[in-house]
Amino acid sequence: MGKKIIIGMASSYEELVQEDWLWNQTPEPMGVWGNIQMQARREYPDFLLLYNLITFPQDDPFTLPWNKAWRRSEWRALQQRKELDAKIRSRLSQVDRDRTVSLWREPPLEEVLESHKVMYREAPKYCGYISGPDDFAPVPDYMPAIWYHGDSFRELNEMPPPQKIRRCSWVTSGISRTANHRRRLAFLKSLVDSEVELDVYGRNLPDWSQGYGTIKNKSHALNPYYYNLAIENYAENDWYVSEKLWDALLGWCLPIYHGGPAADKLLPPGSFLRLPSQDEKGLAYIKEVTSTLDAWHEAKDAIAEARQIILHELNLLAWLSRFVGKNTGKNT
Repeated sequence: MGKKIIIGMASSYEELVQEDWLWNQTPEPMGVWGNIQMQARREYPDFLLLYNLITFPQDDPFTLPWNKAWRRSEWRALQQRKELDAKIRSRLSQVDRDRTVSLWREPPLEEVLESHKVMYREAPKYCGYISGPDDFAPVPDYMPAIWYHGDSFRELNEMPPPQKIRRCSWVTSGISRTANHRRRLAFLKSLVDSEVELDVYGRNLPDWSQGYGTIKNKSHALNPYYYNLAIENYAENDWYVSEKLWDALLGWCLPIYHGGPAADKLLPPGSFLRLPSQDEKGLAYIKEVTSTLDAWHEAKDAIAEARQIILHELNLLAWLSRFVGKNTGKNT
């Protein structure tokens, strides 16, 4: 396989702890794309990817309060923050600043906007490149694509349309902490109360959703369906588009998409449909589209083209390969 440029990773996503993170997004084994290899937990990698790392080490050590007025829970939280700070500081010390890349992928919702801005102010102390899907990021840009299918890159690349037996699915959640989340839940309620043929999947869904619950492999909720509702948490800028769209297309679904204009710039015309709104007008649109299979059949060629763009161009590993090539002078 030859010597590869190793990409390590740190993240505020607690579940991202495995060594083989994104190994299913490369055509070669063990996370290899060209001249790079993704080894998330490798100590002293050649490059370090900070993937959604929101907390950076503080300039001054934490001063823990010793007075008796502090509750035990607050004391424990500060202790945990101090330990996390030490771990992140150690990880950041392993790679030069110029080879440390911060990619932020959360939407700039009003409820969390200030914390995002703090992160962007702190990141340049440790990172040579900082990007995010919002206008106030140091480098505003689309988020490189990741996906949540269990199939390998090669399987997805070569996969013809799978057997389709159901009309429409929606993979969502019962999260309600922001206004956008609550709007989405209200729309889900209107869909459930209608006569639309819709199967709902996701965690923490309310009982009235009649959902199938959490799934480990997202392809189970996509491959058997002609259509998929892909509704973003945020649609108010020109940058944000998430895996909701990539996952649907990789499952050979025709997405009925609600999001910002970024998708139109990244994907070919006809590869997805635009949901006009999350209200009665949107409900009527979904009913009309899903009443026949005509739209899916008409979109098959565009879906095939979009899948290749996602796999080979928008793919996070392809992005990292290009970034490393530009910063090392090595063709990857």
